[in-house]
Amino acid sequence: MAFRHLLAILLLPFVVVVVVPRWLLAALRASDTRWESGLPAVWLPRAAGGLLALLGFALFAWCVVLFIRVGRGTLAPWDPTHRLVAAGPYRLVRNPMISGVALMLLGQALFWGSRAAGAWAAAFFLINHVYFVLLEEPGLESRFGESYRAYKASVPRWIPRFSSFLSLRGRKS
Repeated sequence: MAFRHLLAILLLPFVVVVVVPRWLLAALRASDTRWESGLPAVWLPRAAGGLLALLGFALFAWCVVLFIRVGRGTLAPWDPTHRLVAAGPYRLVRNPMISGVALMLLGQALFWGSRAAGAWAAAFFLINHVYFVLLEEPGLESRFGESYRAYKASVPRWIPRFSSFLSLRGRKS
């Protein structure tokens, strides 16, 4: 079981968050915008980028744990969860794992001052949006039926409603 999860993480988010950004930064070193390392003002966007990346990683890790404990599956489309995961951050948005990865990518773009990394973050989000609308959500509807349709009707895809935060007061995940 642990091997399945490690393989899914290495093949999907690791490539997206580590391999592609490193390749972009190396390939576009001369033409990509970078922060001037000697300026004190650089530390503000770098600190914000580091914080975003850490928050994104924490959200991603929380989602992986929920996929293991609640869903009894992995994050990989070829080895999906066996149960619908609607706990923790999944009570606020339907795709918090993708949001966590996107936060890591945005954090990297800010930390390095890289327009290419920022463009990769935007492309990653757009690719996932199209994938979720055209393939993932119809697949979840066919696998989980009415329970997913009810979940889909009450939980937004990407941006949580303010009322979602209010309804979490006093509840544990």
